[in-house]
Amino acid sequence: MKPGQLALDLVLEPDYRAEAFAVSEANAAALALVNRWPRWRQGHLLLVGPAGSGKTHLSHMWTARTRAMRLDASDLTKGLKSVGRGAAVLVEDCDKGVDENALFHLLNRAAGDAGVTVLMTAGKAPAEWPVSLPDLASRMIATETAVLHEPDDALLRQVMEKLFCDKRTPLSPGVLEYLLDRMERSVDYARRLTAWLDREALARKGPVTRTLAREGLSVLSS
Repeated sequence: MKPGQLALDLVLEPDYRAEAFAVSEANAAALALVNRWPRWRQGHLLLVGPAGSGKTHLSHMWTARTRAMRLDASDLTKGLKSVGRGAAVLVEDCDKGVDENALFHLLNRAAGDAGVTVLMTAGKAPAEWPVSLPDLASRMIATETAVLHEPDDALLRQVMEKLFCDKRTPLSPGVLEYLLDRMERSVDYARRLTAWLDREALARKGPVTRTLAREGLSVLSS
């Protein structure tokens, strides 16, 4: 491969196992609430956090544990027909448009004696959702909520170390510290940055150096 030539992107499945979840002060409380299932208040829990904060990972962990069914937030009425007694249900991205009457009905079932439990995810708190049904708005404001915060340095380090390790990307000494001092504070950015650095290191047949790290930061910020 010629110097500078782009390496082909390798399609790797995300690792959503519980043991792969990086824990720090930014997400420890949310993890504890999710793991408290099925002892959730009124049978349901709302998981709120910005993109890249770990909502998808936590929801995958929960569905693997509970064998939960995933229902489309915008087409809940159809999905409700398949929710039997004792079912666990995941409804993602509720703040991006949800079948309001159906969600209210589903949460009523969870609060009742049907043994139904519901995990919802959203990027924003319920007060910021475009909800027009008053009963649902009131229910969501009172819903038990697990909040994921923007990642701290400890979490970003764990995420990047894991990604570089998974891809077997060689790193020069001090590269991670260099990146952590200068990068955007989000897991999504950390993933994009490590993917770019891994691809370039492979293409150039060398480790990720500070020079390459500086180039990656510049490319992603442009």
